[in-house]
This record gives sequence, C-alpha cells and structure tokens, in this order.
Amino acid sequence: METKHTFIKGLLLVRPKVFTDDRGQFMESWNAEAFNDAVGKTVNFVQDNESISSNGVLRGLHFQTPPSAQGKLIRVSRGSILDVAVDIRSDSSTFGQHFSIKLDPVSLWQLWIPEGFAHGFLSLENDTHVQYKCTSVYDSTCERSLIWNDVDLAIDWGVKAPKLSEKDAIASKFSDFDSPF
Repeated sequence: METKHTFIKGLLLVRPKVFTDDRGQFMESWNAEAFNDAVGKTVNFVQDNESISSNGVLRGLHFQTPPSAQGKLIRVSRGSILDVAVDIRSDSSTFGQHFSIKLDPVSLWQLWIPEGFAHGFLSLENDTHVQYKCTSVYDSTCERSLIWNDVDLAIDWGVKAPKLSEKDAIASKFSDFDSPF
C-alpha cells in the first residue's frame, strides 16, 4: 500500500497495489493490517456506505459529533469527485482549513479522514459511485453539517450552483459552529 501524508495532520492518502496482466487487474481495495500500519493505529470499520450521484451533485459538509464521531475511508469506483475534508478539531493548528483532492478509479487514491473532520464531495461525472467505510454507525442525533459555500472556509468547488439536498442547503455557518472536537 502506498501512502502520502497531507498538510493536515491525520489526513492520509492511501493507494492499494494493483496487479495487472493481459486478463485485466486485481487489487485489495482495503486490507486491515496494511491500513492500520499506514495510519499508525488500529481502526475498526463498522459500516460501509455507497452513494451514486449525477454530475454536479454536492454532498456535505457532514460529520457526526461524539459519542458517534466517524472516521471515514473514501474511494471512488466509477466516475470522479472533488473530495473535501475540513479540520474541525478546535485544538488543531489547521482548525478551519481544508484539504481537497480529485478521487477517481484511475488514480486509485483513497482518502482517510479521521474523526474531527467535516467531509463533503462534488460529483464531477454522471453515475459516480463513492464508497466509504465508517468507524461508527450512522446516528441521526449526532449528525451535523456545515454549509458547503461558507465564506470563512473558502472552498473552491469549481461550481456556483451545485445540486444539493434540502438539508445541505440550510447547513450551519462555520462562524456559528462550536466544535465538540
């Protein structure tokens, strides 16, 4: 497994080894031992999610608060996304900063987002398939979100009017946010 650290402590890019021959290719999309070695701790995933989105759909910026905070491992098996993680750990030197990357099945990069981050993505193609492993099950009582176009976060999504859910369209401003992390 190949790894790259980002400028935000804790966010990590991982890419599985791919074996290619005249029949096609094979890869382990996730391996517990290799992943835990890469992140330097034991991570227990308890829920897998998949979303399928059309071009221009923006999902996020979502997170869950303790005691149901979630770490997520994001990968794309079809299409492509602009994936964004915002550091919402109040004691972090990068609090309020974000990291973004294009994820797709060609590069095979996956993004590890530990607890204490808001996460969102913009689908860049029709029929985009995003899978993510979560360290905690969905808990509606702990679900929160930040508005995607918050001026304080200054995320360049590359679009002015994405397709949003009703919930994402009315999410909280970062300036009104009191971090539980």
